[in-house]
Amino acid sequence: MSRVPSESDPFAASRFDFAAMVPATDHLGHVHFLAIGGAGMSGVARIMLARGMPVSGSDAKAVPVLLALEREGARVWVGFDASHQASADTIVMSSSIRDDNVELVAARERGLPVLHRAQALAALMHGHRAVAVAGANGKTTTTSMLTVALQAGGLDPSFAVGGELAKHGTNAHHGSGEVFVAEADESDGSFIVYRPEVAIVTNVQADHLDFYLNFKVVQAAYDVFVSTIRPGGLLVTCADDEGAVELARRARYNGVRVFTYGFHPDADLVLSDHVDGLSSTVRLHDGAASYRLRLAVPGRHNALNAAGAYAAAVHGLGSHPEPVLAGLASFTGTRRRFEPKGEAAGVVVVDDYAHNAGKVTAVVETAAGLVRSTGRLVVVFQPHLFSRTRDFAEQLGVGLSPADVVLVMDVYAAREDPVPGVSGALVADAVQRARAGVEVHYVPSWGEMAGLAASLVRPGDLLLTIGAGDVTMIGPEVLRLLDEDVP
Repeated sequence: MSRVPSESDPFAASRFDFAAMVPATDHLGHVHFLAIGGAGMSGVARIMLARGMPVSGSDAKAVPVLLALEREGARVWVGFDASHQASADTIVMSSSIRDDNVELVAARERGLPVLHRAQALAALMHGHRAVAVAGANGKTTTTSMLTVALQAGGLDPSFAVGGELAKHGTNAHHGSGEVFVAEADESDGSFIVYRPEVAIVTNVQADHLDFYLNFKVVQAAYDVFVSTIRPGGLLVTCADDEGAVELARRARYNGVRVFTYGFHPDADLVLSDHVDGLSSTVRLHDGAASYRLRLAVPGRHNALNAAGAYAAAVHGLGSHPEPVLAGLASFTGTRRRFEPKGEAAGVVVVDDYAHNAGKVTAVVETAAGLVRSTGRLVVVFQPHLFSRTRDFAEQLGVGLSPADVVLVMDVYAAREDPVPGVSGALVADAVQRARAGVEVHYVPSWGEMAGLAASLVRPGDLLLTIGAGDVTMIGPEVLRLLDEDVP
């Protein structure tokens, strides 16, 4: 009988013991990855390869990163077969791998140790000054910004990010320095394994309720995460997010050192005078000092992400402000985070990974502000997970409603089985309830979406594709169709 998550046991639904001691890397031997092409999995594999560890892996699809991993020394297969893990000493997997996976079954029959991806990453972080970045929204960008900022100060940090840094074209790096920066995914409870010196929490919001059950359990999980900060370490939190504010209050009560950032005047690092466009500027008030920060990326949310990275670098790791600010100014983005895909027939196409209500709201608000005087905002949204669509359809509808035209695809299932009565139509209906006058289309057929989007856009419009699934392929197809129509 499965256990039910609660405030006293927020990780009851986990298949892993994240409180267990993480093994040393020299005890892992030949490491075999199940779903090695995933964003997090491939990053861990890359660092192991750079350290000279034998690595292999399988993936269900022939994703491009498999070729890159082969060039770096891994042996990879497309498709799962029990023979693939025959030479392995340790198995690494993510929560998306099901218990009946043939390679996992065979490995367990052999008695091999099975690690979650986060446990393997924590093993690599041992002996470093670890920074873990958590939160419902903004953790990939904040992790990437912090990495670039530290590099600008002459450091060579190791890093593992849930997306590719545009500047480096990779999601992970084995650095020569003592700092290791990692994105800490809270979705399955695995973020408690890292035991960081510095922890950033961008926000605490109700998400991943398929795992946590309710928001109180989510809050309890973040409390455990904070309890893993090393003695004398620092928690950096956003003063503009109610959940993060409450987390900081509880952390201080428990004796944890806390530093806050935000537009709220009570923050330790106060932001003001934000000016937005395709790039943006913001002023940082750090005690008696004041700095103007220029960013190559737009949005109030990115100003906050940059402030979190600054706070961790300067107040957590002791970096000097000037090179950190210069590094943040040089940050050019992360793949699939408001990533320009091209322009055709006067239509600009941008792609974003946003998939929960907070992320969707932030990216749509930013895009709507950019096109207010030039044209319309046309959004193609693909809901991610049946459980999230069921639980947050109304909030997603509100987040999408500032757009002029919204096209909603069907649900990208990812690791879940279909839920009766749950489809993209729930979100489309919610958009119409949220704001009158929005043109809304529910398009359950993936193959029809690009053609419809191309027929609806006009010169001056911004087409924004949003979602964590294969919606990212729609934008380039729309650009191709628009180019074909140009006389």
